[in-house]
Amino acid sequence: MINYHPKNELLSLFTTGGLPASLSSAIAIHSEMCSTCQENIDALTEQRAQIDFEQTAFNLGDMDINTMISDITDNDDIDVIKENVAEFITIKGKQYQLPRAIKHLSRSKWTSIGNLSRSKINLDEGDIHSSLLHIAPGGMVPEHTHKGYELTLLLEGSFKDEMGEYEAGDFILLDNSHKHTPVTENGCLCFTVANDAMHFTQGINKLLNPIGSFIY
Repeated sequence: MINYHPKNELLSLFTTGGLPASLSSAIAIHSEMCSTCQENIDALTEQRAQIDFEQTAFNLGDMDINTMISDITDNDDIDVIKENVAEFITIKGKQYQLPRAIKHLSRSKWTSIGNLSRSKINLDEGDIHSSLLHIAPGGMVPEHTHKGYELTLLLEGSFKDEMGEYEAGDFILLDNSHKHTPVTENGCLCFTVANDAMHFTQGINKLLNPIGSFIY
């Protein structure tokens, strides 16, 4: 059961194209998995369409409606609908199906350190970094915070931290006021977005801060 969702403000920005591609991808993926948020997106899209229609109708003024319709229907091109073919990846011997929203995006080769593996998603968004992050069974990310924000969208598997337990579809958005230690018993695959490196906050793990950007 999905318990963590994007706020309505994010959903509204998503419907108007006001989010970076990385966050838009995350909401698109979440809505594939969450019928509640998909219904909210549909409602917000309809509201936005009604507003745009009313504004357009007002601006049309005395435009010849027949001419406008003729211009719209004057193109005989037919859009070909491509079959949605599932794409799978294999990490540490386990197979995962990629969400539709990111399966065609360019990704780097997998790199690993301990129980963590990461493949960067190439969206060219400057300081915003998107990745697929895999944590092997029994793995963890040491206690950390972030200098900016951290979005974790759980694609498959489960993990827990000091704030709760998370299942596939959960949308977890944190900022630098949060500290947590994600731990997974059976392994998990996540889509992550962050606009700065993670910062380890406890004991000897602070020595890992120079490589904090590896994970996010």
